[in-house]
Amino acid sequence: MGISSSAPWLNFYGTMPKTLDYPKKTIYQIVRQTAKDHPKLIAYEFMGKQTSYTQFMERIDRTARALVALGIQKGDRVTICMPNSPQALDTFYALNRIGAVSNMIHPLSAPNEIAFYLNFSHSKAIMTLDQFYYKIDEIRPQLNDPVKIIVAQIKDELPAPLNVLYPLTKAARKVKKLPAHGDFIRWNDFLRQGARIKELPADSMKYTDGASILYSGGTTGTTKGILLSSLNFNATALQTIAASGCENIINKKMLSVMPVFHGFGLGIGIHTALVGGARCILVPQFNVKTYAKLLIEKKPNFIPGVPTLFEALLRTDLLDNADLSFLDGMFSGGDSLSIELKRKVDDFLKAHNAKIQIREGYGTTECVTASCLTPKDYARSGSIGVPFPDTYYKIVTPGTEEEVEPNIEGEICISGPSVMMCYIDNPEETAQTLRRHADGRIWLHTGDLGTMDPDGFVYFRQRIKRMIITSGYNVYPSQLENIIDGHEKVLYSCVVGVKDAYKMQKVKAYVVLRPGFEPNDETRDELLEHCRKHIAKYAMPYEIEFRDELPKTLVGKVAYRVLEEEANAQVAG
Repeated sequence: MGISSSAPWLNFYGTMPKTLDYPKKTIYQIVRQTAKDHPKLIAYEFMGKQTSYTQFMERIDRTARALVALGIQKGDRVTICMPNSPQALDTFYALNRIGAVSNMIHPLSAPNEIAFYLNFSHSKAIMTLDQFYYKIDEIRPQLNDPVKIIVAQIKDELPAPLNVLYPLTKAARKVKKLPAHGDFIRWNDFLRQGARIKELPADSMKYTDGASILYSGGTTGTTKGILLSSLNFNATALQTIAASGCENIINKKMLSVMPVFHGFGLGIGIHTALVGGARCILVPQFNVKTYAKLLIEKKPNFIPGVPTLFEALLRTDLLDNADLSFLDGMFSGGDSLSIELKRKVDDFLKAHNAKIQIREGYGTTECVTASCLTPKDYARSGSIGVPFPDTYYKIVTPGTEEEVEPNIEGEICISGPSVMMCYIDNPEETAQTLRRHADGRIWLHTGDLGTMDPDGFVYFRQRIKRMIITSGYNVYPSQLENIIDGHEKVLYSCVVGVKDAYKMQKVKAYVVLRPGFEPNDETRDELLEHCRKHIAKYAMPYEIEFRDELPKTLVGKVAYRVLEEEANAQVAG
């Protein structure tokens, strides 16, 4: 009997329930229930403008009528190409209300990427902001089918007098004005057209139907559309609330800084908050200054984010004297949180009166987002925690379904109610990723390497794809980054493999130093000496390059592929 079937992690749940009830409701219906229970509470806040749960439901219904007036029917797909804004939330839930499917994409996607997403999803419409209209307009010839464009504006959701002053701001002046006439519909006109729909269609969507499409590289690194059901989203929300350590999150505040097109941002930053009766403080664009200001002014209780977001906390002097005792939870996901960065953030929290530690989670977009989290009062060094209620983890020999012994490295597999329905139009990859094992369960093969200790604590090691092979030895970049980040002068690092005629690949490290330290030869020698103490000779970096910043992906992870390509281009040149 393997460790997964005995679920030893349950011994470390403390007060967390071992199993939960999952209502047979859609994502719209479960939030509507919250609105019935807490009508006067604030559902979301945007640039100071507050919307109660009752007002939110009215806005959803109004948006749903507008979608019906536009010709959107049950089963149709509509692309949401938006930052965190009221219109994005209204549309996401309104589509679910009428049985349509949301297709979530990044507004900063390149034009050709947007064309791909629209064609791939067979979207009937796309909603976006005025500043992104022209790049959508330019790809019309590439689209397989006509797509209706709904254009929203930030100023329409601002409170007075900001709505009047917004056009004068630097950000607004950068936006190219919309044409007076064009093949698009403005958000307010879109809503007005919905007024002629007196009655919405019956709310007939099932909780097991496909609700939303998110995108992932999957295990092979090529873009795949992930179809997620209402149950997937609702299970994630209810499990996250249970794992948070709070009896409930009613009237608490969530700093919704992770983007709405991302599983972490949508599933936890927004849907979890709304299911639990909390308030989303919507942040349309992250920058350290705004982030620090919101922390001080809004006093959010929960902050979900990626490691680079928390690393930004350590950089700013705007929080020097801030009292952060209001924090109930700080959750890191989306990328590996190094042991050293966790220590630095924990020290920062303690110095600012917070009673909490940063808690690392793990998950994949194939199960919405997190499915594993460090217990509230019990962290193990380097561990990503224990599985959520009703969720099982097992470690198997890569390429097989054979479970390995405790502490042996293998592929992480996940089973539970948040696991996706399928990869859209990709039965082969779906069959490779979702497999029924001998225990009768469907297991998601993540493509990530990890271990599980005898108590059921999980340790993430590396994406199977992200590995450097040098002189026949396997080198895992995140392990080297942990070591480099452990040096007192280092803020964070990124390790990549560079082509080498003799070794096949050699190791290069990019390093960002902490403020006050000079990037000179003396520091480089110090770091190399530090590495020699902790890293096998074959895995030693042949070069350390200092940078002021490292490139980030659209969701704030360090873009190691960009650095990898850059380093290899230099060698080739």
